[in-house]
Amino acid sequence: MTLVVDCDSHIMEPADLWQEYLEPQFRDRAIRIERRDGVENLIIGEQVIMAGGLAGLGGAHLDRAELFTPQLSYADGCEPASYEPGARLKMLDAWGVDVGVLFPTIGILPFPTEDVALASAYCRAYNRWQADFLAAAPGRVAPIATVNWRDVEGAAAELETCLKMGFKGVFVPPEIIDGRRPSDPHFDPIWRLCEDAGVPGCLHVIVRFSGGGGPFGAWHETKPGMLFGFSLGATGQLIPALGAMVTDMLFERFPRLKMVSVEAGCGYAAYLMDRLDEKQDILGRLLPQPMKLKPSDYIRRNCWFVAEPHERTIGAMLELVGEDKILWGSDYPHIDSTLEAPTLIRESIAGLSPQRQAAVLGENARALFGL
Repeated sequence: MTLVVDCDSHIMEPADLWQEYLEPQFRDRAIRIERRDGVENLIIGEQVIMAGGLAGLGGAHLDRAELFTPQLSYADGCEPASYEPGARLKMLDAWGVDVGVLFPTIGILPFPTEDVALASAYCRAYNRWQADFLAAAPGRVAPIATVNWRDVEGAAAELETCLKMGFKGVFVPPEIIDGRRPSDPHFDPIWRLCEDAGVPGCLHVIVRFSGGGGPFGAWHETKPGMLFGFSLGATGQLIPALGAMVTDMLFERFPRLKMVSVEAGCGYAAYLMDRLDEKQDILGRLLPQPMKLKPSDYIRRNCWFVAEPHERTIGAMLELVGEDKILWGSDYPHIDSTLEAPTLIRESIAGLSPQRQAAVLGENARALFGL
């Protein structure tokens, strides 16, 4: 029987998660949802980062045109399968999916606080709740840890704890962290732990609510709209993040490190490989440190890509990037996902050989995440 693994699924955190799981000294500053003047406010680090429209953080089961209406709440955007283990198992069974790789929703948003200890506590609280979720659905979910990258030593320690609890990877923010790229040697203790443990770093899109802070920031300031943001925001974050990992020699320093691109599709992979190779051929002798391999070789060796369910280039990417490097994900239950994802991915790969279909549906994920 073919193993099927959804490599990009999310949970919708219960609104009281951080009030329940934070250590007592931090609970007065818990991430929470408060209703003010009839409007729900998402509060992180005692700052309102989203006012109204919180149903739109989820809502795959709702009419998109109604998601941002005032009468809908965060809870309305959370169907039971998005936060309750038993309901998630029933949904996986209905979908014909064996394992869901789990990322946060609120917990993946940037924490707008300079209090490093508080941000680390937010991560620990989420991870402990996720460990309880895993315990209620053993073997059916593969949680991804979230750590505070602004505290490298603490992040490595928290990741080590999570791996002992059965987590299968770590979320990697695809953006600059305190003036440093994620591939900066400053973060090598985290990468060393990932390489030694054989778990992947998961570059996953971050939702930004202000134009200047996101990819194509100046364009967003002109308010080009939701279609522009959801279409281009993903590759706008992932291309520079992954490109920098290659040019910063991250995969030279850690040749066994596994990196997976999540929620940006797989079709950009070959373009990035060709673009980097062409410029390396022309400009390589000007680099302060020569690359031992071509950029495309590092990507083929060290990088995996999660395809969108309806992508047409999956077969080409298997050919150009690697037979073992393409996965799929639903992005359930977010606003830009569809409940038809398991059907769509099967339709998208129906013309591939049985071996390639099995690889994309789950066998590549089995190897990548150690399932």
